Amino acid sequence: MELKVDQELDLSGLECPLPLLKAKLALNKLKSQQILKVVATDPGSEKDFHLFVQQSNHQILDFQKNDTAYFYWIRKG
Repeated sequence: MELKVDQELDLSGLECPLPLLKAKLALNKLKSQQILKVVATDPGSEKDFHLFVQQSNHQILDFQKNDTAYFYWIRKG
């Protein structure tokens, strides 16, 4: 699945709660329906991001992880 990304944010090396806070700030600057791709290395980000979208009108379109990073494609609500 190829998603058109409007902004990419590399938050590698940052620990909770910074990845979520920086992603929230980036989403605030985007227009509705634009897509933010986030790369994070903090394992806690998986729980944080999924909880965040449940409590907002944003949507995780895709989520992937490998041995070193977590990848989120978030559509702004």
